[in-house]
Amino acid sequence: MTSYIPSPTVGVFHLGPLPVRMYALCILIGIVLAVWLTGRRLVPRGGEPGQALDVAAWAVLFGIVGGRLYHVITTPGPYWGAGGHPVDALKIWNGGLGIWGAIALGALGAWIGCRRAGISFLAFADAAAPGVAFAQAIGRFGNWFNNELYGGPTTVPWGLEIHRWDQSAGKAVVDAAGKPVLLGVFQPTFLYESIFLVVLAVGLLVVDKRRSLAPGQLFGLYVAGYPVGRIVVEKLRTDEAELILGQRLNVWTSIVVFFLGVWIVWFTGRRARREEQPLGEPESQDVG
Repeated sequence: MTSYIPSPTVGVFHLGPLPVRMYALCILIGIVLAVWLTGRRLVPRGGEPGQALDVAAWAVLFGIVGGRLYHVITTPGPYWGAGGHPVDALKIWNGGLGIWGAIALGALGAWIGCRRAGISFLAFADAAAPGVAFAQAIGRFGNWFNNELYGGPTTVPWGLEIHRWDQSAGKAVVDAAGKPVLLGVFQPTFLYESIFLVVLAVGLLVVDKRRSLAPGQLFGLYVAGYPVGRIVVEKLRTDEAELILGQRLNVWTSIVVFFLGVWIVWFTGRRARREEQPLGEPESQDVG
């Protein structure tokens, strides 16, 4: 008998009358870790203790709004399709945060927070990049608790058991005997992405320690690096998604974001070289 990775049958626990949703708890743990690591990395870059938390308050608020907007816009069926309920768009605790919207508006919130705190946005972005990747890795386990974001059927030993899920109740559907209904065993795409994000975060820390990068370049490496793993994961996923030219929307978004990250690395490096160049001295040209 092959043993597979089990999935939780309950995604909501109660502390008295207070419901604790594991999806939200995973995101919260990720945020706490990201803020802590950002704070430690920001001080050597000219920040002061406590500023990371001040900026993060803006980034997290904007990021949650942006993540939810992206999810609702790109997955409208459960909210405005047949049998959908528009009010469910507000129920973030049921899952559904698009990372691209979270990064976009989260960056805007961070920029506003940096302006108010009087610190460099690029310095903050570089300090935050590894922590954000770690936070995403932890947040993906919220999908595990919700029995969502999996790939096609599989028989590999690390296959993931998925139950029929009651989203409103936050638990697996049970049969007449009271046993959770098992849909089957699938590719654990949430786990693949989480592992990739940990590798990416560690890689960013190593590069930051061993290489002399211009302000903003480490953030650019994160922006370019994450889509590489995300494209692989998207190709494995089988859940419903908007398609453009036969490809999932997130695949196209990942490609665009990858080139944006490459541009950030190039642009910030070029700007740093110009600032270091003595006034009036022309840029060197390679000849031959």
